[in-house]
Amino acid sequence: MATWRNRLGRRRNRVTRRSRVWLGSLAIMFGCLLVLALKPLTYQSIPEGHDPEDKTLSPYFVVQGGDPETDALPLKDTRAEVKIAGKVANVTVTQVYKNQGKKTLEAIYVFPGSTRAAVHALRLTVGERIIDAEIMERQKARQSYEEAKKTGQTASLLEQQRPNVFQMNVANILPGDEVKVELKYLEVLKAEDKVYEFVYPTVVGPRYSNVPATGAPDTEKWVENPYLHQGQAPPYTFGLTVEVRGGLPLAKLASPSHEVKINYINPQVARVTLADEKTGGNRDFVLRYALAGDRIDTGLLLYPGKEENFFLLLLEPPDRVKKEAVVPREYLFIVDVSGSMHGFPLDTAKALMKNTISSLRPQDFINVLLFAGASTVLSESGSLPATDENKKRALEFIMAQPGGGGTEIVPAFQRALALPRTKGASRIVVAATDGYVAAEAQLFDLIHQNLGDANLFPFGIGTAVNRFLIEGMARVGNGEPFIITNPAEAAKQAARFQSYIGSPVLTGIKVAFQGFDAYDMEPQALPDLFAHRPLSLLGKYRGTPGGTVVVTGKTTTGDFRQEIKVVDGQGSQANEALKFLWARERIHGLSDYERLGRDKDAAKIKEITDLGLKYSLMTAYTSFVAVDKVKRADGTVTTVKQPLPLPEGVSDLAVGNGGYGPGVITKLGALPQAGSAMKEETAGLSGLPPSPSPPPGIPSGPPAAGREQKPAADIPSLTVSILRVVGPMEAAAAQQALEAKLSRFEKCYRDAKAQGVKLPLPVKLQVIIGPEGKATEVRQVGQAAPSASLLKCLMAAVKETAFPKPASGQVEVVVQFKVTGR
Repeated sequence: MATWRNRLGRRRNRVTRRSRVWLGSLAIMFGCLLVLALKPLTYQSIPEGHDPEDKTLSPYFVVQGGDPETDALPLKDTRAEVKIAGKVANVTVTQVYKNQGKKTLEAIYVFPGSTRAAVHALRLTVGERIIDAEIMERQKARQSYEEAKKTGQTASLLEQQRPNVFQMNVANILPGDEVKVELKYLEVLKAEDKVYEFVYPTVVGPRYSNVPATGAPDTEKWVENPYLHQGQAPPYTFGLTVEVRGGLPLAKLASPSHEVKINYINPQVARVTLADEKTGGNRDFVLRYALAGDRIDTGLLLYPGKEENFFLLLLEPPDRVKKEAVVPREYLFIVDVSGSMHGFPLDTAKALMKNTISSLRPQDFINVLLFAGASTVLSESGSLPATDENKKRALEFIMAQPGGGGTEIVPAFQRALALPRTKGASRIVVAATDGYVAAEAQLFDLIHQNLGDANLFPFGIGTAVNRFLIEGMARVGNGEPFIITNPAEAAKQAARFQSYIGSPVLTGIKVAFQGFDAYDMEPQALPDLFAHRPLSLLGKYRGTPGGTVVVTGKTTTGDFRQEIKVVDGQGSQANEALKFLWARERIHGLSDYERLGRDKDAAKIKEITDLGLKYSLMTAYTSFVAVDKVKRADGTVTTVKQPLPLPEGVSDLAVGNGGYGPGVITKLGALPQAGSAMKEETAGLSGLPPSPSPPPGIPSGPPAAGREQKPAADIPSLTVSILRVVGPMEAAAAQQALEAKLSRFEKCYRDAKAQGVKLPLPVKLQVIIGPEGKATEVRQVGQAAPSASLLKCLMAAVKETAFPKPASGQVEVVVQFKVTGR
């Protein structure tokens, strides 16, 4: 919707015929505004700040002011009904789409899910008709959906883009329609330190990607999704109801993420609802509870099926025994300081680093690598002794970062894991990031190939982190994942981390079966247990249940052994969820994290596909599709992507060039490719200092291989782009006028270079063009320019530019100057 600027002269004359005309015009204007207010909110479909040279997949900001007949916000409500009974959460998610415009729509909505979710059903409701979806191979499901869209049938398609990112397409939503889509999933809950936690993700954070848009696979295109600006509330309501049946009296039931209302039906059952459904859909919903007496729900569950029998074993681990380690440790901290970490997430990461680094022992060693669009390291030659002086230097190195730029996580890890190791020390790698990247597969493979015998402990920082990345890094890195949603949790999580690495709960875990015919166990090998959480094992069994399950391992004080009796009475038809959970765990194992980045294994893909079809589960290769048999339209649709809110605490810098609010510096995707991984191109980092010189007695490392030293007289290549035009002027005409002054703009940069000014990140100017085609007002927007003289020169050159005369009134233009060669 356009911004109106009215200048109304005030006179103290009596009302005349002219003033009556004015009052009549004012009434008409208010009437028009009222009509506009009753129309659906519209947005332009073209990304704001679209850069013609930027051909990578990138999220973008939506722009107000599009086709008034198109409802660009068709998702009106999303809510979850959760039933937790014992060890299993049963979740039903309902999305309501309404078309309040005049054109038939196809709505596309990208939303998150739990990484452990077994999605097993989808239902479409159109008016009085209910259509249960079919599970199909991914390509066949897409084909069925596209055919229905063309023939005017209402249809829905649910696809998995990542284990925790789903995409819903709903076609042929007619004007005035209300369409409901329900999906159902299951997941197992495990207590950690005697506390249960249920997490319901609500929004997918913007992902950084350097994948070219041209030729990008379908599984990557979801990255190019529209976002609202920071602080804008979700354009849909978000409701959630959780019913907790603990089996024992509940204790410590609370949500650290949302304000909730709790109604205890009895001591063992409680109902939890959100206090506010308008603003809660921009962060993960977290619910924690314990059972009376710090008990945890463990034991053996059996499901005797018609064709197959399934079991779930949850075994309470031994208590942690603290034992002071003798071997020194080498701590390598890898910290994300990109644009999406700006503000609250980076402040939280800094608090974590302060608590962790301060607790290091004198016999330990320390090194720090910071990354955004490029990386910089505390000590290139190797880790430093954890003296008070070096710990202070490390903290100052981290604390100086404001956050900005892209998220080249793969080159950063490649560089970090290649740093020299300290002999005789056990290496611990600690990573802090929000995980807003689309390169999960490449990163998992890199860690698997290069970590060696070190352990990796990733910390997800933020209110809606990419848990798939964080959990995957931990799994392939033989560590444990941590999630920190606010700075107040940093000290507690740092203490947990120290206890985990100081004394693992159980190692060398093995499971044996005596008299119980078990097979197809998942996971096939149980990893070492750092956290105090139950051991979990899913599998199948043959015949009448009986015998014993024997679990052995080692603690810090000696051997561990526990036996669990198997009896027929543990079986129940009510445990049908076990078959879905087993199949989900088997699929999880087949598409294991460290294999995702390698050549696709046709046999494994077929096995995953067959499992998805047999057990009706959504996977990377199977999708749900529901098609209404009634043809209701002519197949002409307008496709709209549902804009997403930025996660709470995430700034516009996470999306970058899409807007021009304070601090916007770059558009995701328009950054150096990962091929420059081993170069110390710190100029690519927004605000990062060069690597500090080592203290006396520590030799400095050689320059990184392939590093180029450019002469000071190097003249940059400059791109001038139109980011936004408001008013009666074609963007191409304004662009042509600016390009005519390109040599003048280049001179501004050449003069700044000669004065020793570091080449800046993009500079944005807001220009008001008057009726004569001249710039009547020029001001900077976004990040402050690094040089007052450069800014003054650019503003003067813009004022010299001869723009086309607007058809009427004045025009607002936002211009970006970007250095594309350094």
